[in-house]
Amino acid sequence: MANNEDLLKKIIAHSKEYGFVFQSSEIYDGLSAVYDYGQMGVELKNNIKQYWWKAMVQYHENIVGLDAAIFMHPTTWKASGHVDAFNDPMIDNKDSKKRYRADVLVEDHIAKIEAKIFKEVEKAAKRFGDAFDEAQFVATNPRVMGYNQQIDEIKARLYPAMGSDDLSDLKKLIEDLEIVCPISGSRNWTDVRQFNLMFSTQMGSLGDSANTIYLRPETAQGIFVNYLNIQKTGRMKIPFGIAQIGKAFRNEIVARQFIFRMREFEQMEMQFFVRPGTELDWFKYWKEQRLNWHLSMGIPEENYRFHEHEKLAHYANAAFDIEFDFPMGFKELEGIHSRTDFDLGAHEKFSGKKLRYFDPEINESYVPCVVETSIGLDRTFLAVLTYAYREEKLEDGSERTVMKIPPVLAPIKAAVFPLVKKEGLPEKAREIFDSLKLDYMCQYDEKDAIGRRYRRQDAIGTPYCITVDHQTLEDNTVTIRERDSMKQDRITIEEISGIIAKRIKENK
Repeated sequence: MANNEDLLKKIIAHSKEYGFVFQSSEIYDGLSAVYDYGQMGVELKNNIKQYWWKAMVQYHENIVGLDAAIFMHPTTWKASGHVDAFNDPMIDNKDSKKRYRADVLVEDHIAKIEAKIFKEVEKAAKRFGDAFDEAQFVATNPRVMGYNQQIDEIKARLYPAMGSDDLSDLKKLIEDLEIVCPISGSRNWTDVRQFNLMFSTQMGSLGDSANTIYLRPETAQGIFVNYLNIQKTGRMKIPFGIAQIGKAFRNEIVARQFIFRMREFEQMEMQFFVRPGTELDWFKYWKEQRLNWHLSMGIPEENYRFHEHEKLAHYANAAFDIEFDFPMGFKELEGIHSRTDFDLGAHEKFSGKKLRYFDPEINESYVPCVVETSIGLDRTFLAVLTYAYREEKLEDGSERTVMKIPPVLAPIKAAVFPLVKKEGLPEKAREIFDSLKLDYMCQYDEKDAIGRRYRRQDAIGTPYCITVDHQTLEDNTVTIRERDSMKQDRITIEEISGIIAKRIKENK
């Protein structure tokens, strides 16, 4: 898909027009990088949550759920390293007065070089046709080799500078690469500075620093501090997992690209506790499981790719991202991390409480290692919209905008229409609607011509439209119209629910 700003603009406009996503506090000119989910958006979001929860908790007898509080004891964030190390390196352009993450500027520069490689490969593939050997071309083509060498040289400077917090070298790298501000086009940069991303507030009546607490910047720590509670009360045996869906907050300076990077967002996380020494086997298992979950929604595999972390976090010994082809190019959707025993070990040290597990199989006590799967709910929502949004030219020359949302996730599963608003048709249509709504989110619509009603349902991704006409009153049959093919069939009223159920199940 590569960079497609036009597509992103269309998705943003469509999201507002059809009630998926609104800018927060829009009547007051909005709040930057904060969004509200409208009547269609909340249904899609809930369906994604439910689909994840079933796959993670309901289908695994050794994984249980948790809903931890957003406010936590401030020492939690000292133990996790967030108070001292949860910083982004920021740089300002003096002409545009815009602030950027220094490492992202460099990574965007790398992405431009990677786009050049992609173009070279694309041109060669067209030239050589079926005989084209991409691996050989990339390994031997002088221009591609030169681009790859550039990327390697940049990474060889970027990652050590980030790892050692060498902010002056990071600035020098930006200057040496002659990176310009996307707004002003100038290279008039300030020094790079560290900026802590946690929101802080006061708890209690006093405003002194002793009462400072933080809005959680991630949901994982709520799982770690409850590890012992759940292990004991649930009589859980290692290996076992704890799953949670919840809000997190980061004071992102560079918040952009619609709901991709927000200040208030939602995560779906599972922390899997394992015996030390087995964590890399479980890491491999969950890496595969998580990609399979994404593919089970019916979105093709070419929309996803794995990206291995070249620079590991201080707590990790393996890390991969599942990236999705967003309108901005391939970006992180989910992270799978082997976090070693860092988290429970740090909380044991700071709390003074033993967070060990006695393993009867080996007659030993140990601090478990953790394998984490962490997926952004808002990013998954955007991935679904990106895949689903289509503009189609039809055989009769007309056009339609359709959201081909996987049926299992679609906000509305079926819409029921009376052909006309008289002669007993609305009453019959209402009867069918009232029956279907017990099992599915449905809509009833009797306004405008039938074609216009179809278009409205296409635009919100409804898989089926049911039309009640005069024949219905005679033989209890209706017309069912399928969203993607627009094919219409005559079926009995009794068949409707089964057809909807079958279509949803096909996407699991």
